[in-house]
Amino acid sequence: MGRYGVDEAVIPYNLNGESNWWHDINDSPLWQDRIFHILTALYGLVAVIALVQLVRIHLRVPEFGWTTQKVFHFLNFLVNGVRGLVFIFRRNVQDLHPEIVRHILLDMPSLVFFTTYALLVLFWAEIYYQARAESTDGLRPIFFTINVAVYSIQMCFDAFDKAADLNVLNHPVLNFIYYL
Repeated sequence: MGRYGVDEAVIPYNLNGESNWWHDINDSPLWQDRIFHILTALYGLVAVIALVQLVRIHLRVPEFGWTTQKVFHFLNFLVNGVRGLVFIFRRNVQDLHPEIVRHILLDMPSLVFFTTYALLVLFWAEIYYQARAESTDGLRPIFFTINVAVYSIQMCFDAFDKAADLNVLNHPVLNFIYYL
């Protein structure tokens, strides 16, 4: 039984013309719209669920103010809502000038997403420390320090480096895979 390499398997595939589906979808405004509308709907759904949770928690315990749990749901609402808006208005976002505004709209939700889940880690760390009767005084400064460092690194290195531009708004398949 002979062995076939990758090249031997790809040649018949390419001759049939079936390898163009990637370009057909990326170049089709209809497919682009469908994929971005699906992403908008999914992110919108998560944003609405986060907002409902925030309101439910606030109505249940309004006297506590902004707890870690409330901030987590608010940040989830913010991240998913902004991403949904970026997806639905992606053609307008691509044409924004100055270019830094476009970068802020595309990069800021990712940074806030980092903060959201770093907050979740903080929440669990506080529970862990409290269960062991240890002080939680040092946890919040560490949380803020890590966030300041990540935000600083993102604006200093990625904002001014053309090679770090990950603008894939013209590639709906890549967006769908990444954001799903």
